[in-house]
Amino acid sequence: MNGAVPRLGDLIDDYCPRCRLLLNHAVASMVGDQVAKVICQTCLSEHAYMDGKEGKKKKSPRETLFDQVLAKVTPDGAATAAPVEKKKPAAPARYISRHKTKPGSKKR
Repeated sequence: MNGAVPRLGDLIDDYCPRCRLLLNHAVASMVGDQVAKVICQTCLSEHAYMDGKEGKKKKSPRETLFDQVLAKVTPDGAATAAPVEKKKPAAPARYISRHKTKPGSKKR
């Protein structure tokens, strides 16, 4: 706002935790000269003024797994993972017929 003190009802930019974007907000309450609460003009939710800073991001399980994999890699680039076990060969498929076959008929 070019150094001007915002007043109630003024539009300012702030991070909306519901929309997860930096959007227009109306000043809803103030404590002294500081903005305390704002109302998002997109989703109309009221929240504390965040001064345009995003909230804390939670680590997804995928990021946690990625960090675990990176921890196993040594600085020279060689991985220190356990040896991979080979899979057993699969048994041949068994075909089960729902209908009884007549004696003497050929199976397909």
